[in-house]
Amino acid sequence: MEGASTSRSSSKRAVTGREAPIHSLGSDILCSVFSLLNHFDLVRCSAGCHSWNKTIYTSSLMRDMYYKMNPLVKKSSLAVPSQSSMKRCLEELAMEQHELALSTGSAQVFQWKAHPIRTTLCRMNRGFILTGGDKVLRLWSAQTCKYMDEFHVPTGSSVIDYDFDENKIVGLTASQVCIWRRHGQRGIVQSQKGLFAHGLCMSYADPEVVIGCEDGRARVFDMYSRSCSRIIRLQSGPLSCLTITQDQLIAGGSTFGSVAIADITSGERLALLKSSFSPTGMKCLSFNAQSYLLFAGSTSGYAHCWDLRTLKPLWEKRVSPNVIYSTHHMFKETSILAVGGLDGILRILDQSTGEILKSYIVDPRGSQSNSSKLQNQNIEKKQAVSLDEDLRVDVIPRNSRPSITCLAVGMKKVVTTHVGNFVRLWKFNQ
Repeated sequence: MEGASTSRSSSKRAVTGREAPIHSLGSDILCSVFSLLNHFDLVRCSAGCHSWNKTIYTSSLMRDMYYKMNPLVKKSSLAVPSQSSMKRCLEELAMEQHELALSTGSAQVFQWKAHPIRTTLCRMNRGFILTGGDKVLRLWSAQTCKYMDEFHVPTGSSVIDYDFDENKIVGLTASQVCIWRRHGQRGIVQSQKGLFAHGLCMSYADPEVVIGCEDGRARVFDMYSRSCSRIIRLQSGPLSCLTITQDQLIAGGSTFGSVAIADITSGERLALLKSSFSPTGMKCLSFNAQSYLLFAGSTSGYAHCWDLRTLKPLWEKRVSPNVIYSTHHMFKETSILAVGGLDGILRILDQSTGEILKSYIVDPRGSQSNSSKLQNQNIEKKQAVSLDEDLRVDVIPRNSRPSITCLAVGMKKVVTTHVGNFVRLWKFNQ
């Protein structure tokens, strides 16, 4: 009877097309699969979920890989390396290859239309890309570019800013905060109307969302009580960009050209950072928790860097002839900063100096089209071209460099959104 039951169960799976989830695989099978990967992909898989991380770091996989990368350690009489030292070594090696790929390598570019009306924003996290710009957010695979899911704004308002993690999506409309659950029973939490007006930007760190408003104030919204817990005056003009540090500091950029630093707990403004050059509006901010550096892009094409430990500028360089809309880097990345803006050129900068390491556009000479059956999605495959240092931007045809409205950096990847309502995923090779 047991054999017949198993046979019927297998037959049922064959008919329905349903398969067992990947989490049902045993550790021995997972180890066999993981043993075929290089150290770069092994580190990426260890960040996939808790069970994969445990399988990789408690088996001999990481130890064998560590010895392969450090043969002198194996030959010595030293004790078996700890899990933390192996993890740190391989993560550093993977990050080094990521930085080399973006600054010295080549790239294939995958392009597709993500939204029917407009696509102006993008985020990337743990192998997923989230795009927005109208009344819906769409989730895509960062590996295959395929459509995965979508999340609608119930009020019919457009999404102004958002971010996401493995459990939820936090989005901002002009007058409300919306929180979507990504897994399990689909649901959405909305803030009450009237808590703020004319929201322009946001940043969140559980359990708080900080909203930058047109009146120069930052509203601190508690996601669990669904209430505004604090109002902090940061600027005298509209807040154009925001970021939160790991030790509860808010950095808020203004259209008037300064960045205010305030304590999120006390509400006290600690400093007002300004450019050494002529007044220029701040368009974007990104904070590096490893080096404690704050990066900004401005309306005049300058990239700025301040050290928040000293509250002094580290460098300011004009890297573009036009406005910079977006700057970004990976969480543990301390070498590479990606910059994009109105001129449509993807630039890779040195975080320490502001020096331009590489500048990329897409080769306009041709592309390959790959149609997907999902959502009638059409993906074009193109090749990136590295620009010479002394090449003038204005000699490059404008249709070859559509403006970059937003960008996000992942491991050996950069995703960009463009004027023209499409998304590009840049996959770099060392």
